[in-house]
Amino acid sequence: MLLKLAERGVRVKATGFGRVDFHVPTALMELYEANPQTLMFGTDLPSTRAPKPYSDQDFRLVVETLGEEKAHRVLWQNAAAFYGLIQEQF
Repeated sequence: MLLKLAERGVRVKATGFGRVDFHVPTALMELYEANPQTLMFGTDLPSTRAPKPYSDQDFRLVVETLGEEKAHRVLWQNAAAFYGLIQEQF
C-alpha cells in the first residue's frame, strides 16, 4: 500500500529505523524506485520510545543503501523542494 501511495506522490518520512520489523535498506530502495521525490529523512529524535534510538548509523545507512547522489535527494533535496526552499529538478 505504501509503495502505491509513493508512486502517486505521497511523501514518506524515512525515520524510526529502530522501531520497525522489516529490512530498512530494502524499504528505502523500493520507495526510492517507486518515486525518487517521495522519501525525506528524519532523525526521530529524541527517540525516547524506540527500542533502538536514533544513531548516526541511521544517516549512514541511507547513504550506503542509496549511494551519494540518491541519498542527497533523500537527506536534503526532497524536503527542501517540499517546503519550497528550492525548485524541484526532475
